[in-house]
Amino acid sequence: QVHLVESGGGLAQPGGSLRLSCAASGFTFSSYAMSWARQAPGKGLEWVSGIYSDGSATYYADSVKGRFTISRDNAKNTLYLQMNSLKPEDTALYYCAKSGHLNVDTIMVLTTLSEYDFWGQGTQVTVSS
Repeated sequence: QVHLVESGGGLAQPGGSLRLSCAASGFTFSSYAMSWARQAPGKGLEWVSGIYSDGSATYYADSVKGRFTISRDNAKNTLYLQMNSLKPEDTALYYCAKSGHLNVDTIMVLTTLSEYDFWGQGTQVTVSS
């Protein structure tokens, strides 16, 4: 049974930092691309960042490029998102997601939300002074 559990959210000041974690279980973590997505109040789900199964490539939405860093530790079955230079517009519920494709690492799959088959429950990030 697949489980994705996010943690690390909270309140941060503009310009501050937070590190999100996603603990994965119930599947072979190292065989799947993973991503982070977010949903701000009153808005749709937005893809934020993705990483190939072996960590060899990472991609970012333009809105977070240069500020966020995605990484993974396949030995610990954990996905991370380091968020720096936070802005009020980063306020959202952040989800980690598992690709629905075994051993498929492509930009198309990574950046298409409909290609993900399991999602965590989300962790809230609020950026405010």
